[in-house]
Amino acid sequence: MAILASPVVDRRGTGPKTPEEGRRRSLVIEWLAHPQASFYLVLVPAALLLALGVMMVLSASSVYAFVRYDDAYYFVKRQALFLVLGGALAFVLAFRSPKQLKVLAWVAVVAAMVLQMLTFTALGFSNNGNTNWLRVGSISIGQPSELAKFAIVLWSADLFARKHKRLSDPRHLLIPFLPVSLLLIGLVVLQSDLGTGMIMGALVISALWYVGASWKVIGSILGAVALAVVALVVATPYRMTRILGFFNQDLDPLGVNHQPIKAIFALASGGWWGLGLGASRQKWGALVESHTDYVLAVIGEELGLVGTLVVLSLFLVLGYAGFRIAMRSDIRFCRYAAAGITSWFMIQALVNVAVVLRMMPVMGVPLPLLSYGVSALVANLMALGVLLACARHEPASRAYLRRRRRRTERALVTTAEGRG
Repeated sequence: MAILASPVVDRRGTGPKTPEEGRRRSLVIEWLAHPQASFYLVLVPAALLLALGVMMVLSASSVYAFVRYDDAYYFVKRQALFLVLGGALAFVLAFRSPKQLKVLAWVAVVAAMVLQMLTFTALGFSNNGNTNWLRVGSISIGQPSELAKFAIVLWSADLFARKHKRLSDPRHLLIPFLPVSLLLIGLVVLQSDLGTGMIMGALVISALWYVGASWKVIGSILGAVALAVVALVVATPYRMTRILGFFNQDLDPLGVNHQPIKAIFALASGGWWGLGLGASRQKWGALVESHTDYVLAVIGEELGLVGTLVVLSLFLVLGYAGFRIAMRSDIRFCRYAAAGITSWFMIQALVNVAVVLRMMPVMGVPLPLLSYGVSALVANLMALGVLLACARHEPASRAYLRRRRRRTERALVTTAEGRG
């Protein structure tokens, strides 16, 4: 019995040091081995981020909403409404089969193209310099570019799954994937939204990498993208001003550098534990985009470094879950879709965090699941629904759900016979 109470030392120095630690580690390993673990590894952090997002949108937007709309709850009511609508879509998609999701992929890409083109008609309007918005009458119906991200990820997953035996041929690899993707990205860039266009470009490159494209192909596309971005920045004065402002913090502190400087002030004033929920000072007119692109700055100010690290940890868990699904799936469509959706969330979150920390120039990219934005929220929730569906179709999960369904059916039959 004495040996059970003595420390258990791993000779490599990485194992549990005590029996209690060993039991805890065994419980974690056992839980991760559960057939439904991937499903809950997506669901729980996503739900926590969404709940925190609604709370922070309320806190960050209340002052601005009251000044502009005479209603402190204007933005949070819209966010909550579309959270319910998007959540319903996510629930429906989470219980669809891969075959049904493949049909959705083609519907999404066609819808994205049509809606993007409508922004160039009388239905389109400009907001913060971007013309990628649609409205019917006085009602804004959001940004089609958010649907375009979802469409690229889902459509490429189906396309590459269908053509997986021919992807070694560059023609099958790039056509029609590259022309269609470039059309969607081009429409976004023409709407003056280079930040979203760059995110979509990153999704295109990551999709090619996941299906095994050669470094020559990826390098060529990266080079072309880099040249295009440089040309678009140099040719547009306000974009060039953002780049110059990034490298010179003293340049126009009340203009191009105003938001980045105030974001750093917010993070710095939050300290370890924050000023308290609702106690942000920068949201009182200094940080205008506090509920959208700079919501992380308000989180840092009100909840401190600890709260910020919790948010980043939730994104890391979500990223681990998504790539875990991609690695464990035996359905090519689910493999590519899970990898693409996870890349979308992780790349966009990384860019947003880098902008808030002044590690990148301002790009106008929201933080997934947290920032205010109804079209982005609905697109994110639809993507989560697909990710949950792929988790349910992991081999072990399918077998587990079949066994559970059979047990339920037997129990119902037994109950019916007992009553008879």
